[in-house]
Amino acid sequence: MKLNRIKTMSLVVGLAGLNLITCSDDFTEVSPLGSTSYANFWTSEQDASEAVNSMYAYMTDQEMFSRGFFWYINASDDMITGRIKASADNIKDFNITGGEGGYTSTCYPNSYKVIRRANDVILNVPNMDISETLKNQYLGEAYFMRAFSYFWVAHTYGDDGNNGGVPIVTEENMNDEPGSYSRPASVVENYKQIEADLIKAAELLPLFSDYSSENYGRPHKDAAYAYMAKTNLYWAQYDASRYAEVVKHADAVTNSGSGRALINTGNPSQDYRELHSHLNNWTSEYIWSVNSGVDKGSILTGVMLENKGWGKYNGWGYYTPSEGLYNEFEADDARKAVTVLNFGDDFTFFGEDRRYQSENSLSGFQFNKYMYEFQFENPIGTYLNSNGDDPSTVYNVPLMRYAEILLMKAEALIMDGNNGDAPLNMVRERAGLPAISNTTMADLKHERRVELAGEFANRHFDLVRWGDAAATYAEPIYGRIYADRSNPDSPYTSEIVWPARNFDASYMNVWPIPSTVIESSGIPQNKGW
Repeated sequence: MKLNRIKTMSLVVGLAGLNLITCSDDFTEVSPLGSTSYANFWTSEQDASEAVNSMYAYMTDQEMFSRGFFWYINASDDMITGRIKASADNIKDFNITGGEGGYTSTCYPNSYKVIRRANDVILNVPNMDISETLKNQYLGEAYFMRAFSYFWVAHTYGDDGNNGGVPIVTEENMNDEPGSYSRPASVVENYKQIEADLIKAAELLPLFSDYSSENYGRPHKDAAYAYMAKTNLYWAQYDASRYAEVVKHADAVTNSGSGRALINTGNPSQDYRELHSHLNNWTSEYIWSVNSGVDKGSILTGVMLENKGWGKYNGWGYYTPSEGLYNEFEADDARKAVTVLNFGDDFTFFGEDRRYQSENSLSGFQFNKYMYEFQFENPIGTYLNSNGDDPSTVYNVPLMRYAEILLMKAEALIMDGNNGDAPLNMVRERAGLPAISNTTMADLKHERRVELAGEFANRHFDLVRWGDAAATYAEPIYGRIYADRSNPDSPYTSEIVWPARNFDASYMNVWPIPSTVIESSGIPQNKGW
């Protein structure tokens, strides 16, 4: 029952021959249940294991958690695209229709493919002759993956206003006629479904600390509690009573018994540096990540690397930090140097001590968070993927960290009129910063921005749900333009590297649904796009 990249992918290939996932297995076109291959599939423990493992195949897909959803996060003020690329630039400028293809065109349908696979497990595993222990774990994994997938499509494409939520497809209606699904009146209906699934997942799944190492990468109770907290945080923008639920579920993570805690040995620079490395892939802070390695994984690490990697590795040069993000850090914040490389900063790359400079970066900066594995001499094949066109590393790119749990709790407490000092200051203490008394939302917004910069925590949607997007995007984004980009000591001027954008919150709080989905499903496009 090992969950690793090679086995997961081989299982997917094996399942294809059984017609379980070959026809379009999103919600609009399902595999015929009457087929002999499908009917005879759900018989053995191996069948169940293969079906469950197939749910994870899209986690590393380029248009999911390698880039995909990150193009939407790239729209924020924290970064610019980094290279001239029309499709990417149009996303950042909110100038898309859903018909562009590529980049984000399969985020939505791939999410529903995962949902379909989870529905298959939920429908069939209860009737299988396998142990109750395995049944519970497999069902818990399926409820979690269904909820996780809905979480991403719901807040990305659904609202409580003009458009409503995204279609809710479960094991009960998954075999309805293609094209018969409709959108609920509000995304709140999606959040209710997500919460219900996560409650079931938490009841059925073990703690991470109860897993053997061969099962690392599977969902566990803390992951379910964590996404309950985040789902309720997003839900709270429509219903303030949900803030109390955020606190409850954040506390459930803390008190689960699995030993969740910040990596904090009292050495802020070392702690935060090693936090963002393979050394902490499975430690107390990482709750849910993209399981990665030198064979397969999230390629975000290489996507953010200097274009062509100073001649050593095929970095892609995307998602470069803004000067605004760099300046957001306090002077003594240990996270600053770990998060962003600025001209003249010392770092080690392929065993060579270097000072940062870039002849490619359009902003004059690079994210440093994902660079740890690039420091070693001859890292290819040991720490880095040998295929520079698939530049994963052995670092599991984070989707949910314990620091975010603390910051979600702090935000919920503040928004509910309570004191959020304790959880927020735990994050600040790890960064080597003094505590703040009577923290405000301004303090929370600052802390969330610097702690989670360049991560899937989603700065863009934070600005949307806070109502800050229009004002933030009405300001241009600045970078540092150096007189000699080959010289780390070259003087610079602060210049506009991305012009101000016209963000219309009346419809841009959600993104357009891909046109292929609209055509195949018959659901309406988000208004305004």
